[in-house]
Amino acid sequence: MFSEQAVPSAHSLLASPSSIASTFARAPISTYTNCSQNFRLGERTFNRQYAHIYATRLIQMRPLLMERARRKWGSNITVKKLCELQIAEKCCVVGTLFKSMQLQPSILREISEEHNLPPQPPRTKYIHQLDELILEDELQRIKLEGAIQIDTLVTGTIIAIYGSEREDGKFLVEDHCFADMPTQLPMMGPNTDRFVLLVSGLGLGGKSGESLLGMQLLVDMVTGQLGAEGEQSSAALISRVILAGNLLSQNTQSKDTVNKAKYLTKKTQAASVEAVKMLDEILLQLCMSVPIDVMPGEFDPTNYTLPQQPLHRCMFPLSSPYSTLQLVTNPYQAIIDGVRFLGTSGQNISDIFKYSSLSDYLEILEWTLRIGHISPTAPDTLGCYPFYKTDPFIFTDCPHIYFCGNAPFFKSKVAKGEDGQKVLLVTLPDFSTSQTACLINLRDLTCQPVTFSAFGANDEEEEEGAMDTGP
Repeated sequence: MFSEQAVPSAHSLLASPSSIASTFARAPISTYTNCSQNFRLGERTFNRQYAHIYATRLIQMRPLLMERARRKWGSNITVKKLCELQIAEKCCVVGTLFKSMQLQPSILREISEEHNLPPQPPRTKYIHQLDELILEDELQRIKLEGAIQIDTLVTGTIIAIYGSEREDGKFLVEDHCFADMPTQLPMMGPNTDRFVLLVSGLGLGGKSGESLLGMQLLVDMVTGQLGAEGEQSSAALISRVILAGNLLSQNTQSKDTVNKAKYLTKKTQAASVEAVKMLDEILLQLCMSVPIDVMPGEFDPTNYTLPQQPLHRCMFPLSSPYSTLQLVTNPYQAIIDGVRFLGTSGQNISDIFKYSSLSDYLEILEWTLRIGHISPTAPDTLGCYPFYKTDPFIFTDCPHIYFCGNAPFFKSKVAKGEDGQKVLLVTLPDFSTSQTACLINLRDLTCQPVTFSAFGANDEEEEEGAMDTGP
């Protein structure tokens, strides 16, 4: 791994400088393909209803669920639509889940003059013991009861259920299944060590300046200006850098221009302007040395709804002339040296966290892979574009690496499918608070965190500018 190559030569930091300057060539990328065309928006029309995306999602995923149901419950299983159900007849039904939630925020409920209710306080979880699950298809809906966990499921999930309709009009669920992982192409990774660095949540423009030192240490490591020859030779093996959203801090989302009179904010400058300039300078240092993919996030200056479109190149006058800078969508999908990457900036995972009992971001990440959909809660509780011909968030190909940014902690695991699929799942922490990035070796899909700790006034035990690579 990366740290094993760097440690043996650490003693050279105390040695006299060599008379011959050491240079290390950057590891090249043999093949690269951006596969995010499905997330690019052409004509943007918002005059359509969101019912179309649910109908399209069900039409696209129904064959997958029917195949999975027959594999699980037998090839002779009876698959019916809701309008064809008979009381006490056991069968399989494929539909879209709707979760009726007591605590789900509703602007109509809050502004209703009849109820005269105060606004709800913000919560970390919006689940309640009285929540109900309802299954919908093109024509009908039915309430679900029985062997199904309400707390762990969310609205928009396509599911196959097995059971029977009772006399009271409710469907008694005996078992259920999801689409599971799609077909995975064989991995054609490099034969030698080659790394991709994943970073999320730079948080530029925040109130704390301590993270800037850690960020500069990160840049110096990638560009080969940090450490001895061992670290520099290892840094040369980093063939690509992916920035997974929230490049700007939430503090740059100033609402003064809305809450104050125009004459009071006429000569003020938005907080995001200086943050974008700082980002441009950081990107300049990186793209002069290594290819870099920049994904937008929740607090970045682009559209709020998913899929978020690439940041505009005019915001980066210093770094945009370099061909190594690539501004991409969120979600982002690419094939790097024969390894398929798929990742988001974390909005889809954090939204599921709010509306289900699942509390581990890594568990939620795997769950989205199992149900075959990147963002099932969109457009119910997460904004998205009103697609009507196809749903781009459905998994069509199984990735080799599936990541999400801006998670509370760094975690990773290998998820395995029934047909031999193997997917490396990675949750990336917010760099501005954790000072942690992630290195992935494309040769064997091993990953490790890289933490940069800066010396602070209250951190007497920390070493100044220390870099620690995890196991």
